[in-house]
Amino acid sequence: MGLPRLSRTWTGALSCTVLVLTVAAACALEGASPGDRPAASGGQLGTVRALPPGAGADLLKRDPKASPQARAVYQFLADLEQGARAGKTPGTVIGQHIEAQNELYNVDYGDYEGIKGVGYYYKKAADITGKLPGFVETDLGPGYGQSSWGVGDPRTYSAGKWPTCSSKWQYTDDEVDLLAAVWLGHPRAQDGTYGTSGTQQNCDGSTTTIPDNGGAPAGIVGMSFHEPYPGSPVKSFDRVLCRNSPAATDPNWFSRVVDATHRTPEYQALVQDLSYVADHLQYLAEHDIPVIFRPYHEMNSTGCGDGFWWSGQKPADYQALWRITYDYLVKTRGLHNLVFAWTPVSWDGAPGVDPWNYYPGDQYVDLVGVDDYSGSPAHPIGTGEVWTKRYYDGLAAYKKPRIMAESFAVPVNSRQPDTLQRTPWTLWTVWGQSLTSGNLHPDAISNSNADVKASYDAPTAITGGAAAYSSSTDWSSLHVR
Repeated sequence: MGLPRLSRTWTGALSCTVLVLTVAAACALEGASPGDRPAASGGQLGTVRALPPGAGADLLKRDPKASPQARAVYQFLADLEQGARAGKTPGTVIGQHIEAQNELYNVDYGDYEGIKGVGYYYKKAADITGKLPGFVETDLGPGYGQSSWGVGDPRTYSAGKWPTCSSKWQYTDDEVDLLAAVWLGHPRAQDGTYGTSGTQQNCDGSTTTIPDNGGAPAGIVGMSFHEPYPGSPVKSFDRVLCRNSPAATDPNWFSRVVDATHRTPEYQALVQDLSYVADHLQYLAEHDIPVIFRPYHEMNSTGCGDGFWWSGQKPADYQALWRITYDYLVKTRGLHNLVFAWTPVSWDGAPGVDPWNYYPGDQYVDLVGVDDYSGSPAHPIGTGEVWTKRYYDGLAAYKKPRIMAESFAVPVNSRQPDTLQRTPWTLWTVWGQSLTSGNLHPDAISNSNADVKASYDAPTAITGGAAAYSSSTDWSSLHVR
């Protein structure tokens, strides 16, 4: 079953001029009675605010048709960035990446052996701290060893295009539903997707239960795309790596992938892959859910070893890949619910080099960030440097909201307790299982429960959830018309 369209009441206006939600509380409704405020539970969105004039103006420069919801999310992050540049510490959204395919199919993944269920590491934060992440990112790719793209239950985006009830593809449906549950709140009484028990029966015989997050808007959402190389006969993470792609042996292969002029077979395979991610993003757009979309990250990795097939290529060819993706999603498919994030890997030479020549251009990018796997809280890169500061300062020239897109470590910990004060990223996302089951970098320390709790309890931490969860914000303030 798909998500139903929700009826909304359009009343009320924000009393403040921007959509920034303070760490203590959200902006108040001007002239609104208590009954106008969004319900904390029961699945009703309540009042949806009018978008303040000028909100998301920079996003509109990129996409004049950007949805009000996308503009609200962008403005929220832009205001956090503006406050940080003014010498304040307005807040950092604490995020969690979800490796849905591993949670559902890899019994060895995470902090115990066995199937976790999609959203396990979303809920794990609350198990430790009593608070949920304010941002959740899922990864539509890379697949789990199947021979072609597929989906779980029949949805509007399958429509005869992708095989349904396919083995090892239920996770894509589950993660799309998780994003909806974070933006809209779950459980929702009027949403029949999961029935009265909160559990959905899937056509492959499995069941899905999305974590309860309070029944009301509970945060913002994003999607990355670990795309197996175009034309790959198998959809799996190992086919995302450059060393397993044609790029490892054919120096001209990538140029053919981005050859839109001659519509090479490699280019057509790329478009086929983009149509898969576009169909899922469109499903979210149809339900008015804005998505921070983060494609082709870590493009500045060195060599063709552990880098992705799009990494270490000629900067002009990489920029062409980004433009093809942007034009297909926004212009061809009409997806105006997207906020585009460009995130190189840490550029200290291990594992990445300076990324500046890879930047696609302001007309294609809304957020800039870094995937930081170069150091650790115990051993930050650079003598005397504050952990992550090299990357925070390096991205400042773009004058866009800066995000820590991936990190094994939580920001506040016993080794670096003042990270969010010294480098107030607008968003800090922890990668998958590393929240509790240890980091993969040899120098890195594991996140203790105390460090996770310290990060979520930090004075400037912006967390998620509603009702029973101690969210630092009223996320329904981002639901606008």
